Order: sequence, then structure tokens, then C-alpha cells
Amino acid sequence: MPSALSLRTDYSPADLRRLAKKTKDNNQSRRLLSLAAVLDGMNRTDAARIGGMDRQTLRDWVHRFNDQGPDGLCDIHAGGVEPRLNPEKLAELAAIVEAGPDREKDGVVRWRRIDLQRVVKARFSLTSVQRIWKTHGLAPHRIKTFKLSNDPKFAAKVRDIVGLYVDPPAHAVVLSVDEKSQIQALDRTQPGLPMKKGRAGTMTHDYKRHGTTTLFAAFDVLEGKVIGRCMQRHRHQEFIRFLNAVEREVPSDKSVHAILDNYATHKHPKVIEWLARHPRWTFHFTPTSASWINAVEGFFAILTKRRLKRGVFNGVVDLQAAINRFVADHNQQPKRFVWRADPDKIIAAATRGHQALESIH
Repeated sequence: MPSALSLRTDYSPADLRRLAKKTKDNNQSRRLLSLAAVLDGMNRTDAARIGGMDRQTLRDWVHRFNDQGPDGLCDIHAGGVEPRLNPEKLAELAAIVEAGPDREKDGVVRWRRIDLQRVVKARFSLTSVQRIWKTHGLAPHRIKTFKLSNDPKFAAKVRDIVGLYVDPPAHAVVLSVDEKSQIQALDRTQPGLPMKKGRAGTMTHDYKRHGTTTLFAAFDVLEGKVIGRCMQRHRHQEFIRFLNAVEREVPSDKSVHAILDNYATHKHPKVIEWLARHPRWTFHFTPTSASWINAVEGFFAILTKRRLKRGVFNGVVDLQAAINRFVADHNQQPKRFVWRADPDKIIAAATRGHQALESIH
């Protein structure tokens, strides 16, 4: 055997095999049997196979055994020599992960194992890191986005809009109104192949642009139907044209409560003038940075997922026809919108978010 794998002489192969039978650690037992095979003169590859590792790992085991004896094999993991972290090091590691890296000092935006080893000054395996993260409920490789509303009337607006969803006024139509702007008519540079057994469908990564359209939509939360119009531009002129289209479709004996976000088009002076000329209309604006409360956003998400995301369109007319067909199909089997979230919990969560941000600053 090479000198690099020479073992200490105070143990014989028989001694190592007896120790292997006595130990309760199956991994340590296999390591001892590998080392006994080395003393017997077995080649490195076959000896390593007994312990279920590679030749380099066997070399690490030999060095560790020569330095510390059989006890030195207790905290070796399959990937090589790894000192077992004591409770203080574990707590230190968890605290460092939870605090996150200093981007200026550490030069990283999230922790990796090698970065943690440098900071904690200890070696540990990826499995150990994952186990520590799981134990302490940490996930530094993940991040969730958020946006808290700074609207001073947040609570009042939430209660107002949720009230329209849950308990709409009598003899009224509640419409969730918004625009999905800049919908692109994308065409692929080459035709894709269909899905078949054992192979996913294909689509080229590049595309040709044929222009854009904007979908104005009014979602009737009571009946689930959508009034939609595709228009070329996204200005107050187009918005007023859409309002006129909705006005013609809503029965004249019903008042109209429209829920809108705070886009400038919705508050344009010309729009305010139009609203004054139509007294049966009432606008209810969502809190700033809270468009998620607008029910029509759910319809836009379904439209994107089911019709637009993988669509191939030869031009804007083709795109608009596809959108109109989707709206018509949706109106064939409409479903009433049901709001289930408790407004008090929404307001409380927003309050906690602001308090958390204030505590950081």
C-alpha cells in the first residue's frame, strides 16, 4: 500500500474487526472494516467499497484514524471528515442564518454552505446545514415579495369594498373594473412540435412581435359575467368609451358601483365629468398598492394562464379575436364571485407589517 494509506501499528486487522462488531454505529463499523482491509493489504478501491465510499474519502479516514484512533471515526460523514458541531456552534449558525448576510461585509445576498463555513469557522456538510435550517424553520434560499399599502384610509376602503362583495346594495350592479394593458401579439419564429409520450411540447424561445392591445374589463361580481372591450390605446378617452359601453349594457333601473384601482386614467378630469353626468354610477377606489382586492384581477390571471401564456398570434386582430372568444366562453358558464377573507384579519396583517417595518428602521 502507498505510504499515504499506512495505518498506525498498535492496531491489528483482528482488533479492528472486533471493534467493528462491538460498535452500535453501523457507519463506524463499516469504516473499521475498511481500515482492517487496508491493514490486510487490500487495494484502495476494494477497501473503500467495503465502507461504501470513494478512494479519497478512505484516505481521509486513514488520516483521522491515525490521529485519533477509532473514536475519530464517529463524526465522519459519507462525504469526508466533518467535525460534529457542538450546541453552541449550532445556535451560532442558526442565528447567523436568521440574521442574513451583510451585503457589504460578506459580499453575498444569501448564505451558502461555504460562506457559513467561513463565518462560523467550522466544517459541516450540506445535509447538516439543511437539517439545521429545517429544525429552526429557516429557508434562506427562498424569498417572498410584498407591498404594504401606505393609504391612510386603508381600513375604510377595505371594509367598503369587501362590503360590496359580501353584502351588495339592493337594486344595484357591482362591477370590478380594470385594464390589462400592453397584451402582446407574439408569434414564434418556428412552429413547435406537439407533446407526445415521453416528450414535452416544444416552443422556440424567441418570437416576433405583431403589436399590442389593451383589454378593458368589467367583472359583475354578482353574476360572474364579464363585459370586455379590446382597444388599441390605454388613455382616458378609451376608458370613457368603455364606460359608455358598460352603461348601455347595464339595465337602466339599477345603480352601478364600480371598483377601480388608483390609475391616473380613472381619475382624469374628463372621467370625473362623465361620472357627474351619470349619477347612478359610484366609484369605489381600492387602497393604494392593493389592487389584489379588485376581483377582476382573478379573471385576468385566468385569461393569461389559459389563453395568452402559450398563445401564438399572427397579429393584433388575431389576438383580439382570441380574447373576445375567451370572454364569450367565460360568460356561457359564469360563476358568482365569493369573497372569503375576513377584512379584520387583512387590516390586522397590514398593521403588523407596518409595525415590523418600523421596528427595523
